[in-house]
Amino acid sequence: MPFLDAQLLERRVVRVWGALDNRAVNRACAELMALDATGDAAVSLYISSSGGPLPPALALIDTMDLLGVPVNVTCLGAAEGTAVGVVAVGARRVAAPHARFHLREPEVEASGNAAQMAAWAEHHGSELARFVARLAEATGRPAEHVEADLSFGRWLSAGEALAYGLVDFVLEPGRR
Repeated sequence: MPFLDAQLLERRVVRVWGALDNRAVNRACAELMALDATGDAAVSLYISSSGGPLPPALALIDTMDLLGVPVNVTCLGAAEGTAVGVVAVGARRVAAPHARFHLREPEVEASGNAAQMAAWAEHHGSELARFVARLAEATGRPAEHVEADLSFGRWLSAGEALAYGLVDFVLEPGRR
């Protein structure tokens, strides 16, 4: 493990940078579970992500929900697509002053014959409904509004994310 990562873990910090893919999520989940097993203090998750497919994001959200310690999330840079859901489910949700949020439908890739595609579409629809429901619950907004914003591809500044209910507060420069 690189020195910086070891130092961050000692401070109960997990970082997710870049795509929210299987590799990044597996690493983050393993680190979160390890920290959960080593103490009762909250864990800090720092994220700047372009998002990714639904299954890895839902795995990270489920892991955060099931831990015995709170996971405080800070968005530095951007949270796009499925990464918005990760920010929204944090115990304490913080945005850096210049953070931006892009509510958009998750990335999808599928291939197969017609029957396989029909089954995949049904499964994807149910996963997307779970994601929308979790986002609606976290923000206090009706699921229909969240779904419309995801379909439209709505962008939010840090202040707008606060008003939307995605974060609890926006950091002020020079303050923690």
